[in-house]
Amino acid sequence: MIARPTAPDIVITGTGLAHPPHTVSNAELVVSLTEAVTIWNEAHADAIERGELTARAVPDEEFILKASGIRSRYVMEKEGVLDPSRMRPLLEHRSEDQLGIQAEMAVPAVMDALAQAGRVPADVDAIIVGCSNLQRAYPAVSIELQDAIGAGGWAYDMNVACSSATFSMQAAADALRSGTAKCVVVVNPEITSGHNNFELRDFHFIFGDACTAVVMERADDAVVDDTWEVLGTKLATQFSNNIRNDFGFLNSSEARPGIERDPHELIFRQRGQQVFKEVCPMVSAHIKDHLAALDLDAQEVRRFWLHQANLKMNQLIAKGVLGRVPDENEAPVVLDEFANTSSAGSVIAFHRHRDDLASGDLGVICSFGAGYSVGSIIVRKR
Repeated sequence: MIARPTAPDIVITGTGLAHPPHTVSNAELVVSLTEAVTIWNEAHADAIERGELTARAVPDEEFILKASGIRSRYVMEKEGVLDPSRMRPLLEHRSEDQLGIQAEMAVPAVMDALAQAGRVPADVDAIIVGCSNLQRAYPAVSIELQDAIGAGGWAYDMNVACSSATFSMQAAADALRSGTAKCVVVVNPEITSGHNNFELRDFHFIFGDACTAVVMERADDAVVDDTWEVLGTKLATQFSNNIRNDFGFLNSSEARPGIERDPHELIFRQRGQQVFKEVCPMVSAHIKDHLAALDLDAQEVRRFWLHQANLKMNQLIAKGVLGRVPDENEAPVVLDEFANTSSAGSVIAFHRHRDDLASGDLGVICSFGAGYSVGSIIVRKR
């Protein structure tokens, strides 16, 4: 009998983080939206009185903190976001010979991760860019990034909304096991301020901008000692309309005279309470099943690096796995500073909160979101 080759161990050898220099506090958002809401309600006062429209709600800082745990966020551009007459970033138009904004924000995160892994761009032979929104259909942002840093091999973009990081990491692990790549960089350039709805109280505080990068290699090829072995990956999807964004290339083709599409449909929207009720048990069960498949007990897990969407969601998910509410050390939070950075959130938590763990310690990187989608990566400190 011919023995089958043993699958190689896959490790994370470096992570990187980049974010814009501009921050927006909850207080600043509240001032901006209060003025915008007042103007809108006054402009539509007659329709509101007739019952044809509903008056928009005025925001407050206490509501934001209680609803989410968010205190501030980073944004690519601040003035446009806070302008009551605009309520969205005011970004510079770039020509075709200029580096795109997502590739530009990715470069420092990638270089940070490569330095941690003891690698240089020439060592990279695969790049996967995974994020909730891509600035264009093609050429791929990943290929532009590949060219910008001087990497070789191949690159592609993928979108599984807030789960794009873990889905990309499984794809990277698969490529490393199959031998189609030796050094893969997963990049999550999230400019979520561009798809956020800053005009409505229930949405205006949710998102922030950041980019993360993860270097993954075969353990035998790693050149640094500080690595995290990928014990297993698990992905799942289940269709739901409760988180949706209808922006796409067919929008103009759908247009008809006299039929106007609500512009709020072309950016992020969600049914928050339904998402909370449906996603939390789904993610808890997903993590428990993943651990069980690897013969691991949840109580052995030292840290859960969860998607940073909402503090209450994270607490409920971890409680569903552990049987108790986790402390901040077990499920660290970064959304108070960053807000929801979509796919980058769980990687930011991993990047910021892993150095105190010891060899042999277990952790779970988990992201979840629109789709519905959920992905988990179980790792062990080597």
